[in-house]
This record gives sequence, structure tokens and C-alpha cells, in this order.
Amino acid sequence: MGIKHTRKATEIDVGYVAGLARLKLSDEEIASFNVQLGQILEYVHKLGEVDVENVEPVAHVAEIFNVLRKDVDTEGDWHDRVMKNAPRTRAGQYMVPRIIE
Repeated sequence: MGIKHTRKATEIDVGYVAGLARLKLSDEEIASFNVQLGQILEYVHKLGEVDVENVEPVAHVAEIFNVLRKDVDTEGDWHDRVMKNAPRTRAGQYMVPRIIE
């Protein structure tokens, strides 16, 4: 299953595509982009020739593991300890300077 191309790079009208994108290109720029586009499409065509029949698709080149901690009960008295570090508190909450008038 390779990549199929229905048009050759020389058949792509770079000037027309530039017009669709509302770009004004000079004749030299159109010629340059046409050459570059042709090189890109030639490379894509080469990639389409690679036999990948027995290659499994992957999302990443290296295995990725999700490291999870055990779901265990922990101490529940953190609030009081955290509030002791606050410079100012009110009603069990940190007080911070107002930033919006």
C-alpha cells in the first residue's frame, strides 16, 4: 500500500495555487517553487516505493509507559500544615494582593 500520485510535479500550477492563497509571486519565485515542489514530490514518491507490508503502525518510535502511583490513602491533615506557611489567611484560605481593580 503505497502513496499514489495522480499528477506530476510539472503539472501543478504554482501560480494558480499562489492565487488561491492570495500570494503575489514573481515568475522567478514560481519557477523556484515549482522546482522545490517537484523535489518534494519525488521524495514522497520514493517513500511510496518502500515495502511496509509487515511493519506495524506505531504512534511513537520508542515505547512510552504511563507511570502511575498506587491509589493509597494518605494523611488528610495537609490543610493546617499548608496554611501555616501562608503570610496572610482568612477563613481558611490564602490572602493574596488584589491585582484587578
